[in-house]
Amino acid sequence: MKPLNCLIIDDEPIAREGIADYCKEVSFLKVVALCKNALQANHYLDSNQIDLIFLDINMPIVSGIDWLKDLKNSPSVIMTTAYTEYALESFGYNVLDYLVKPISQVRFLQAIHKVHNYYGNETSKEVLFIKRDKGLQKVMVDTILFVEAMQNYVKIVTKEGTITAHMSLKNCKTQLPDYFIQTHKSYIVSKFKVDAIKDHQMSVGPHKIPISVRLRKQVLSHF
Repeated sequence: MKPLNCLIIDDEPIAREGIADYCKEVSFLKVVALCKNALQANHYLDSNQIDLIFLDINMPIVSGIDWLKDLKNSPSVIMTTAYTEYALESFGYNVLDYLVKPISQVRFLQAIHKVHNYYGNETSKEVLFIKRDKGLQKVMVDTILFVEAMQNYVKIVTKEGTITAHMSLKNCKTQLPDYFIQTHKSYIVSKFKVDAIKDHQMSVGPHKIPISVRLRKQVLSHF
């Protein structure tokens, strides 16, 4: 994936540097400028190509939301703010995600996964970052066979083995590409890993995955 030129707009120096540090850990993000207000950002955008903007809302002179409303041919945007009440409005302006401060690295990487999918990439290069053992573990998406819910955890079954992560099935599904299908309240399956479907069950290698009556019609529509 080609590098994405990133612009960070925030009136707080610590917040700007924090996002920049997170970006350094992602190979395809290239921070090209840090701006303390929208006027600085306008000046930079006039003569530079930007692919992704990290935008604060509560800033002097012009708020992030007001600036975004008037921005023509806007690059993709991730909001970075302490305010939750602008989330719904923000998604009407080419916003890919809405991060509420303080922003954890895990939450940041979830947003970047959306960026990755938005700009398109080969399936083999798509990755999922999951929180494990007080750190992050990278899982190549094309190795995932299915995901099974287990109370407050999910079991991610891959070609190489099984990984248990502390997250909900719903949260996991939002981070996976559209070809992952929910077959049951407790299962999400990669359609490309399905070997056979019979009655209310599908085969994924040696595994038998249930298909609920409620979801059967929707599941079959993917094939």
